[in-house]
Amino acid sequence: MCGVTASLVRSPVIFNNEMDKLRALDGWHGFRARTLATVFRVAEGEQGLAQALDRLCAQAAAAVAEGCQILILSDRGFDREHAPIPSLLSCAAVHHHLLREGTRTRTCLVVESGEPREVHDFCLLIGYGASAVNPYLALEVIETLAGEGVIRVDAATARTNYTKAISKGLVKVISKMGISTVQSYHGAQVFEAIGLHSSLVDKYFAGTASRISGLDLGGIAEEVRRQHRRAFPSRTLPQIGLDPGGGYRFRSEGEHHLFNPESISKLQVAVRTCSYEIYKQYAQLINDQSKNLATLRGLMELRHPRPAVPLDQVESVEEVVKRFKTGAMSYGSISKEAHETLAIAMNRLGGKSNTGESPSGFAAPLRTKIRGLRTRAGTT
Repeated sequence: MCGVTASLVRSPVIFNNEMDKLRALDGWHGFRARTLATVFRVAEGEQGLAQALDRLCAQAAAAVAEGCQILILSDRGFDREHAPIPSLLSCAAVHHHLLREGTRTRTCLVVESGEPREVHDFCLLIGYGASAVNPYLALEVIETLAGEGVIRVDAATARTNYTKAISKGLVKVISKMGISTVQSYHGAQVFEAIGLHSSLVDKYFAGTASRISGLDLGGIAEEVRRQHRRAFPSRTLPQIGLDPGGGYRFRSEGEHHLFNPESISKLQVAVRTCSYEIYKQYAQLINDQSKNLATLRGLMELRHPRPAVPLDQVESVEEVVKRFKTGAMSYGSISKEAHETLAIAMNRLGGKSNTGESPSGFAAPLRTKIRGLRTRAGTT
């Protein structure tokens, strides 16, 4: 969607000094760059957030009309009264607004935010239109840790290692989607939203699949307000370090994890001792989510079971397995040994195996090999 930024940076993850260079392009050899603030008055809540997004989209459209090829969406302007708009929301809002205006291909979107820090954050931002992302807070933290000796390399090496790791993680994610270049992933929004209200998705994430409802703009504004209040408390409180939260590692007073020390220990004991009673205790911990929700099915209640179907009305095992078939996995996706094992298993069951290959090319030798396996394995 944008060839300008691609010609200036080698990675979609850029350093703080590279961000300054992009900003300094304004007026150089015909380049136009403009920084747009992605903040809103936190006291105004949902209405303030909605107005800030509308204003941001209008400013972006006006900048493109004036010939700006680079739009920098920056949340550096936050303070005690202004909170940052979530970077994905601001990026997606501008991206889709320009698409509706028919001017999206005239400019690049560069996100300058303290929010992105892990691979998934960058995948989302690039998938919703960001040409480059500057995670300035993550880079500043890395510099501080290197300066304090917590990281045993110099600051420059630590920054390079971080951006290299994010870039490799990004490539790994897009390759699993069958995409080979970041440019093809850019703006593709190959995601499904879970827990977002349809009104929010339709306006700011248009075209994204969303099968269940959830958080609306008011809910997002409330979450931002809570985070902002922790950063700017009404009175100074003694605090040693940041609250880890427990999002990644289990903490007794942090976020609830479905698989925690208690549930894992129950499963291990049940498997080692072959105790069905202990397994039922483990199953109860996993299935009972009345206190701490952890999965979508935890929001549902199962209806009372219907009367059992008489066995004489149920197909025999020999008839059922005839409809078993393996997925169409090509020779390049799994190994020769895996293909042979699947073919042998389906032949013995009376089911069907699928090489996943077209009738041409190197699939022919594979089909011959599998036919030979069928002869050796025998069929029922």
